[in-house]
Amino acid sequence: MTQLSQRMVELGTAKSEIREAFAFAQARAAEIGPENVDDFSIGNPSVPAPDTVAQMVHQLVDTVDPIQLHGYTPAQGDGAVRQALADDLNRRYGTDYDPDCFYLTAGAAGALCCVLSALGCPGDVFLTFAPYFPEYKVFVESAGGTLTAVPANLEDFQIDFAALEAALSPKVKGVIINSPNNPTGVVYSEATIRKLAQMLTAKSQEYGHPIWLISDEPYREIVYQAEPLPWVPSYYTNTLVCYSYSKSLSLPGQRIGYVLVPRTAEDFDLVYAAVCGAGRALGYVCAPSLFQLVVANCTGQTADIAVYRKNRDLLLTALREMGYTCAQPEGAFYLFPRSLEPDAKAFCRRAQKYDLVLVPGDSFGCPGHVRISYCVPTEQIQRALPKFRKLAEEYRQG
Repeated sequence: MTQLSQRMVELGTAKSEIREAFAFAQARAAEIGPENVDDFSIGNPSVPAPDTVAQMVHQLVDTVDPIQLHGYTPAQGDGAVRQALADDLNRRYGTDYDPDCFYLTAGAAGALCCVLSALGCPGDVFLTFAPYFPEYKVFVESAGGTLTAVPANLEDFQIDFAALEAALSPKVKGVIINSPNNPTGVVYSEATIRKLAQMLTAKSQEYGHPIWLISDEPYREIVYQAEPLPWVPSYYTNTLVCYSYSKSLSLPGQRIGYVLVPRTAEDFDLVYAAVCGAGRALGYVCAPSLFQLVVANCTGQTADIAVYRKNRDLLLTALREMGYTCAQPEGAFYLFPRSLEPDAKAFCRRAQKYDLVLVPGDSFGCPGHVRISYCVPTEQIQRALPKFRKLAEEYRQG
């Protein structure tokens, strides 16, 4: 029998609650028609990419030599593209980044894997905050580390700093944050980011080594609040940013993103070299060349997030009126209400009787909640509201 990596076999056969829910929705749609199934399981943008994306693709195909357009770029990405990314962030945040602060990747997942592999050594601990994207555990463990989830503040999902302080130790190499957050849609306030930076600075000095702050930002542009989103590197020097255009430009299938290593970070040259080395070791070199050029010419643009805001307002208001409890999401396109019984998996199974497909919060490290992805047509939300109401009434009736 062929000897295989047992860990990879386990990863390849492990069930994902998100994918299981999505598969159920697909099977039911084939059986009774998609118009009868309300699937809120997956975070696939439902708003088309801006017109400028299609225009830029056509322009590039019509005007750029095919060898250049579809050929290899430097491993870390085309230099002019990286300059465009630097110019965009410098304009928006008053920074002074240059092309060699950026490493282009296959989306935020590629960026996270490069950063964690660059930083991770055997025995290292990485912290994140529940609820969190389940793949963080896979990425950290693949880099040789261990992921510890700091318990959630269930009222507003801001950071519980007492719990964070209890989790910090000299073994902690980095802290992963995700704001706007998947699955809650919550945005960390400036006060939260400032206090986090102060705590990590003090602990880094105490331990005699930097604690890296890894800011996972695929939803950075999808924000509804009036206050500007804090630019994390401005508050904490040793921040590494992982970004993706999957959500902001509705391009999840094109797999394009980047790692940003600010020059102000400790041991910048070594850290950037380690990110490049991780990309080489993992095979994440030369991100898709066509879409490198597309995003360079579409910096600062977004899909029509007004649709997501409308969906949020419609769904959140209705669910609260029905008796569901849900923190206010100010970004991304998720709600994370409490389930109407302690067992969120049982709650989701009961919802499926109404062909209402939700994802239990257990795999996000937060039992007793469910994730609702509202990046769907508004008509689907309107159609699903009576189902949510019937589900709530079923629980009230016992």
